[in-house]
Amino acid sequence: MFSRILIANRGEIALRIIRACRDLGVSTVAAYSQADRNATYLKFADERVCIGPAQSAESYLSIQNIISAAEIKNVQAIHPGYGFLAENPSFAEICHSHKIAFIGPTVDTLKLLGDKFQARKIARDNRVPVVPGSDSLVRDEVEARKVAGNIGYPVIIKAAAGGGGRGMRIAHNDMSLANAFFVAQGEAKAAFKDEGLYIEKYIERPRHVEVQILADHHGSVIHLGERDCSIQRRHQKLIEEAPCPSISDSTRDYICRAAVKLARSVGYRNAGTFEFIVDRKGNYYFIEGNARLQVEHPVTEMVTGTDIVKEQLRIASDEPLRLKQKKVKVQGTAIECRINAEDASNGFAPSAGAITKFHAPGGPGVRIDTYVHHGYEIPPNYDAMIGKLIVHQASRDEAIACMRRALHEFEIEGVKTTIPLYQRVFTDSAFVKGEFDTGFIEDLLERNR
Repeated sequence: MFSRILIANRGEIALRIIRACRDLGVSTVAAYSQADRNATYLKFADERVCIGPAQSAESYLSIQNIISAAEIKNVQAIHPGYGFLAENPSFAEICHSHKIAFIGPTVDTLKLLGDKFQARKIARDNRVPVVPGSDSLVRDEVEARKVAGNIGYPVIIKAAAGGGGRGMRIAHNDMSLANAFFVAQGEAKAAFKDEGLYIEKYIERPRHVEVQILADHHGSVIHLGERDCSIQRRHQKLIEEAPCPSISDSTRDYICRAAVKLARSVGYRNAGTFEFIVDRKGNYYFIEGNARLQVEHPVTEMVTGTDIVKEQLRIASDEPLRLKQKKVKVQGTAIECRINAEDASNGFAPSAGAITKFHAPGGPGVRIDTYVHHGYEIPPNYDAMIGKLIVHQASRDEAIACMRRALHEFEIEGVKTTIPLYQRVFTDSAFVKGEFDTGFIEDLLERNR
């Protein structure tokens, strides 16, 4: 096991990693930007190091600054968390060239799965169904119209290097395709410095289901079951739960086996997620692999009793997986709400500023992963998520009841949050019955206008 690592991230995931490291006896160095210099969670790290100004490009996205900090602090490894540089193969490669372990997949795997089009090809080669789409990257609008004509509208244009819902646009006809192609290309270039696009048939209102895997350097690959991530807005997840409440046992078994198969095919190491969509007829399709820790990993931790962050650290330090597939048991239901500093009644507008009141819920089966507190000043520079509320109970009905109570107890004042939206979700009859898909939030907001 490493004796000393640098955490190249911020907020709740930085604190989450600090806690896992302390449990394992690993010393931590927390990297922070000037905007985060007064963040309380930094005091829980063994050391701190400033890596630049508030702008992400000059701090959390600055490979040079992070590597310099790692060398100055003499760490053995870097944990990238999620977002920022977590899936950047150049960053992982530079870490290795400086003899610093990258706590994540190999450089080759990051490259393979980071190219969404290449990931589709890998799935096809392994006889895992993918959504019908272009056989190669689409170069221009003319070629895009030809592909769309062959597979039929609606279609979705995706950035090959994409992630987090960026570089994605839906088109329902030739007229909307032209604008969608132009916008997606611009977003892809700005976000990923890669204009590569491909086109898929747009599966309307599917379920979004993903499988958590763990793989070590000794040939062991296991899955930890699946999660439902269908409650989302503009491809950004809001609520996740494990297990998925609506798929058949045969579908569950298939996608979990497919995830392990795909992980083996790319030589996967560490923690990762393979994502699928399930249409209204129960057909399932692979859509992408996420070569990193996911925001929603706590729901899997709760139902399996596995600390995924600790497993990341063990795997990266070359320890074999201690958990065998036959020992993985999913117990009960866990549900997570991403608490975002956003005003859902105003187009999810970001809400930065000082938190004037903060009272977190508690009680049996309630977990809070957050870094904010009373008096904390939310900076406007970063993602709007300020925490995660997770509940775990013996059944889905009990988990929903527990979440209702927890949301009722959760008090945050001074900024707008998504808590009022979630209070509506957990009293909605369709959600309670498990009858929802990726269009649920839009429907709910439309009904409440």
